[in-house]
Amino acid sequence: MAGWRKRTGARAAVWLTSAAAFVSVLLGITNIATTPSGPLIDVVPPEIVQTAGFTGALTGFLLMLAAYGLGRGLQSAWVLAVVLLPLSAAQGLLQASELSYPLIVLSLVALVVVAVNRGAFDREVDFTATQWAATAALVGSLAYGTAGTYALRDGFPSVSTPTDALYFTVVTASTVGYGDVTPASQLGKAFVISSLVLNVVSFAVALGVLFTPAIEARLTSALGRMTENSLDILEDHVLVLGYGELTEPILEELDDAAVDYVVITPDEAVGRALREREVNVLTADPSDENPLERARIREARAVVAATNNDAEDALSILTARQLNPEVSIVAASTDRENVTKLKRAGANTVISPATIGGHLIVESALGSSDSEAVAEKLLEDGDSER
Repeated sequence: MAGWRKRTGARAAVWLTSAAAFVSVLLGITNIATTPSGPLIDVVPPEIVQTAGFTGALTGFLLMLAAYGLGRGLQSAWVLAVVLLPLSAAQGLLQASELSYPLIVLSLVALVVVAVNRGAFDREVDFTATQWAATAALVGSLAYGTAGTYALRDGFPSVSTPTDALYFTVVTASTVGYGDVTPASQLGKAFVISSLVLNVVSFAVALGVLFTPAIEARLTSALGRMTENSLDILEDHVLVLGYGELTEPILEELDDAAVDYVVITPDEAVGRALREREVNVLTADPSDENPLERARIREARAVVAATNNDAEDALSILTARQLNPEVSIVAASTDRENVTKLKRAGANTVISPATIGGHLIVESALGSSDSEAVAEKLLEDGDSER
């Protein structure tokens, strides 16, 4: 069941959408540059085939944007993906090429997986007031340029439709300046000057405000420092509450078992050190509700608390049990008398490493030849279970 959940989970939705986006772009460019051939080539008009290739590439780029948003758990990205994936499959069909079959199948499979995992993508777009203002300025400047150019079309010999006006505005705002549309009147030239200033400024501000955070996040991830956005689609993972001497061997075992996990620690230095090792870390109090919800405790397969401080572990366990009554919680007790207390706090299993180690050491000191064998057997059993 866990394997099926992982294959059809939120992470699979992101990867399948990304794959559909890449194939859509690649196929669209290929069909624009070449003559497609397939069983539907005689049925679909050539104009539609060519248009589907062009729009297919555009849909692919938009799907890349949707995949990025899905990676952040955005609800708007889910809606965009649900709209674009059927469109991508339809465009693959209309491109009438044998190369389109993988795109059709991939888009439909991605659509099913994205739809099934609707609940994993519930975050609202968290634009700041500055970002909303930059977006409004960008849209407003383009609307100003388009409406003004069309209203003054008598002064623009090549402008006769709103599409022509929008084309001229975008070309002007992007500073490309093809020169195929130019104002022929003094009023038109004055309008173009005002439009150029507004559009260039709004484009520059929008690019800086809207895309700089995303670029910084990608660079941070590429440099090996995980951001909190990487937590948004985690599922079936282990949540490690706190960090202490007992925690490091636990992390090593989780790494060896190739299990996803998140460490919540209030220690900034520990957090930085773990991020250097590409560990998912939240620098926060593990006994607070917000960081546990941020680390998706409701989707976690298990919770581990082992910090050498039984009191802090008990508080963390209480919070974890409150947020997810069904999750398996395992704790390590530093003092043997605290085993019962940690279980009362909500731990399913409490292990006292000191007690177990002390027992084996004494048995060995008293001449038992089986203590080392028992320790080795425990390690072997752990390896075999993986």
